[in-house]
This record gives sequence, C-alpha cells and structure tokens, in this order.
Amino acid sequence: MIRIAVANQKGGVGKTTTAINIGTALAASGSSVLIVDLDPQGNASTGLGIDRSARDRSSYDILVGTASAEEASIPTRVPKLELIPSTVDLSGAEIELVDIDRRAYRLDMSLSDVRHSRWDVVLIDCPPSLGLLTINAMTAASALLVPLQCEFFALEGLSQLLQTIERVRERFNAGLQILGVALTMYDRRNRLSEQVAQDVRACLGKLVFETVIPRNVRLSEAPSHGLPALIYDHRCSGSEAYIALARELIARLPQMEKVAA
Repeated sequence: MIRIAVANQKGGVGKTTTAINIGTALAASGSSVLIVDLDPQGNASTGLGIDRSARDRSSYDILVGTASAEEASIPTRVPKLELIPSTVDLSGAEIELVDIDRRAYRLDMSLSDVRHSRWDVVLIDCPPSLGLLTINAMTAASALLVPLQCEFFALEGLSQLLQTIERVRERFNAGLQILGVALTMYDRRNRLSEQVAQDVRACLGKLVFETVIPRNVRLSEAPSHGLPALIYDHRCSGSEAYIALARELIARLPQMEKVAA
C-alpha cells in the first residue's frame, strides 16, 4: 500500500482538486484507492458528493482512536475509490492530540492496521497549514505530491514546505520522499505563470512533473456537483491534464513501492 500525502501549506493551490482527480484516475486504471480527507473544511468529502449527514465516522475518529480506518471508510460514486470523510470535529483535533501519546503517529498507526490487500494507494488530502494534522499525514506517508500554484508567492511557500519536510524526515519519517511537484492554475496568457514554472523547474529539476494543470472553469464547477472533474467533464482541458498527470505519477510509483516496502 503506497501512501501519498497531497500537501502544501498555502491554501487555494489545488490540493483537493488534485487528490480527487488523481484518485479517480488511479481507480480508473484498476487500483483500489482510498482518499483520507484530513482538512477540517471537508472539501474532498463534499467534492466527492458525500453529504454531511452520511459522515458517521471520519478522519477525526481514526486520529483519536474511536474507529479504525476500515470502519471509517465509505464508498464514493467512483468505482474502486473510497473515502474517509472529514467532519467539523477535526478542527479541534490538534488541541486534543496534544496530550495523546505518539500524537504525530496517529494516522500512521491507523493505516498500519489496515489489511495489506484493502487498498493499493492511499491519498491524504492535507489542510492548508503545517500543523499537527499535516505532520500526521507526512509521518504516515511514503511520498509527497505537492501541488504548486503558478504565482510568485508560491515560491516562498515552497521553501518553507521543503524545510518542514526535512524536519519530518529527521524526527518522524526518515523514508519520506517527494513523489513530485505538480504545477497548477497555469495561465498561458500570463507571462508570470511561465516564469514561475521555469524557476521551479530550475530549482527542483525532474521532481517537477512535465504536465501542468491549467486554469479551467470546469475544474471549479465539478465539486458543486459532487463529482470529480474527470467524470463531470472528461473532455475539458483540466480533466485531460489530470489524466496526463496521473500517467506520469503512475510511472513513478514503482520506485515509491520500493520505498514503502
């Protein structure tokens, strides 16, 4: 089971959209996939059409130990794609976890109890912060997928994120790898988007995926219908880009499997 945290402390960069659509693409390719919604806002849960009334157990429960990951998981409209939803309780989890033993390992412990054959890939949708929830995700993950918006301030945030990754490696998870950086919200009419893309590639080289995710109205519309964009409109430019990104990601997974083993 490969665990991938979709993380960036900056909000509005496309983490949830990336997690939902990459998860859908992986499920379509034949993998059994779990998305863990670790953001108190619950956007991944809403974007997959899970009504709040249907979220009996959540990522909060698996962190505090009142439910296992398998007990909290629920099916989605996408075949082979399951979800551990988020509820408002998660907003207080960081305070509650302070006094709990091995608080940075709570998600890792829960996922480690899962039957090996249950899911092939786990995608963890992180909140827009570098707090204890994100630390739990990084500690549980074998790899990181970093969506990066093509704008100036994203570069400053990337530096802070890389420092956090190093601290997590030193203290909690020495095997944590960066699977790749996905450039999102790319606007070909905007010279700044291209400049940011060039700067990131110059800094991180092959860690940056070749595929860029464009600004696309259909990507923004899909969550309001409770559907991944790949199902809502598989022919739009955003969906086509995520399909291409998924192909690149799948090509990198064998290396991650060796790390996770």
